[in-house]
Amino acid sequence: MPTGTAILLIILAAIVGIGVGLLAYFFVPLFASKKAMAKAAKIIRDAEIKAEHLVKNSQLDAKQAAYEMKIEADKEIKERKAEVVAAENKLLIREQGIDRRDLALIAKENTLEEKNENLAKRFKEVDAKEALLQTKIDSIIVELEKVSNMSVNQARDEIFARVESKISKEIAQFIRNKEDEAKEMAAKNAQDLLGLAISKYAQDVTTERTVSVVALPSDEMKGRIIGREGRNIRALEQLLGVDLIIDDTPEVITVSCFDPIRRETARRSLELLIKDGRIQPGRIEEVVEKAKAEVQESVRQAGKEAAFKLGLPRIHPELLDYVGRLKYRTSYGQNAYDHCVEVAYLAGIMAAELGLDQTLAKRAGLLHDIGKAADFELDGSHVEIGVRFAKKYGEPDVVINAIESHHGDVEKKYVISHLVEAADTLSAARPGARSETLENYVKRIEQLEQICKSYEGVSQSFAMQSGREVRVMVVPERIDDIGAYKLARDIRERIENEMTYPGQIKVSVIREYRAIETAK
Repeated sequence: MPTGTAILLIILAAIVGIGVGLLAYFFVPLFASKKAMAKAAKIIRDAEIKAEHLVKNSQLDAKQAAYEMKIEADKEIKERKAEVVAAENKLLIREQGIDRRDLALIAKENTLEEKNENLAKRFKEVDAKEALLQTKIDSIIVELEKVSNMSVNQARDEIFARVESKISKEIAQFIRNKEDEAKEMAAKNAQDLLGLAISKYAQDVTTERTVSVVALPSDEMKGRIIGREGRNIRALEQLLGVDLIIDDTPEVITVSCFDPIRRETARRSLELLIKDGRIQPGRIEEVVEKAKAEVQESVRQAGKEAAFKLGLPRIHPELLDYVGRLKYRTSYGQNAYDHCVEVAYLAGIMAAELGLDQTLAKRAGLLHDIGKAADFELDGSHVEIGVRFAKKYGEPDVVINAIESHHGDVEKKYVISHLVEAADTLSAARPGARSETLENYVKRIEQLEQICKSYEGVSQSFAMQSGREVRVMVVPERIDDIGAYKLARDIRERIENEMTYPGQIKVSVIREYRAIETAK
């Protein structure tokens, strides 16, 4: 157990420890803060020194920059001053030029004023002279009216009438002379050209009609074709679309139809049936189908053959089929296929002589009547149908124009169109090319003469050379030479507009004046 001394020592030690702790608590921070204050003061002094250095450096940099900017500004001011001086010099020069122009304009104005004054004086003098001249002219006109017993207007009308009469006759005579010269030259050149074309081409003439005749081995075959109660002939007519005429003509059956393809199919069918000998409805149907196929093949081959003969490339196959169908088509008895081939040859020859595209002329000539291959089954004239076909199958504009203008329905735009028309006329008008019925011939001649007699001053008219020329006799007291020339042109235009005819018609107006006296 501790003693009192030990306890006392412990208490003293505790008091001493507490005292040292209190001293350490109060005095240690005081010493540390003094040290920190000294360090902080040193840092502040260093910062102030650096700040002073920075300020001095910044002031120096600012002064340097200001100095440089002042130098740049002075330089720019000098340049601007130089530009201003140059501009002032230009303005000064321009002002001087303007001053000189002003002086020149003032001088011109003074000159113009003097000239205007002189002109005004001259105008007054001219007006005075005109007034005096008009007075003299009026007095002269009054004297002339007294002498001639005519007013000025009457004299003017008289002069105009005489001049008009004289000039109109001279103009008509001049036109007539020039047309005669042109016709002579054109006729000569045309004769040479057409003669050359004809000499280079020759074509047989084929005459066909709207009926076909089938020969029979005997009259007994007529009964077999008719069949029991007419079964066979009814089947034939129904399948073929034709009329079979069985009359008293021995050993002959006539096939009548306006469609040439059906007529040719019927003719071939009858020939096959007659050759085979088995004639009954079932066999008839087989033979008709076979004949249709043969005709179609012959049509196709005919089209290809025409293109091959003429050397025409790239024609649409369907268009060639229509060309082949022309083989069984006739116009005024002339075979349309042969006619188109002939026109193509003639047009090609003439085109070659004129230095034109021979192939294109042949193409236009071959296709000019293509509408006739379907004019009996489509609406419209053969010209309209042909134009539709040509446009449909992409033919050139030259071919289309040749088709639509070869009868004068449309204006010709190309020289080849004129050649096709000439070749068409030549092919149709040459002797033996066409034939027509007596009734149509008589009507055409009568119409031709009636047109000529309908004009005033015509005494007689005569159609000659099978209607290829008409001669018109006129009353000489009622129609003079110029009137006769005009009458011929009027008759020609009316014939072209009102009549349909093959070839050309020549109109000759004859004016004959006879002075007759009788000695007694």
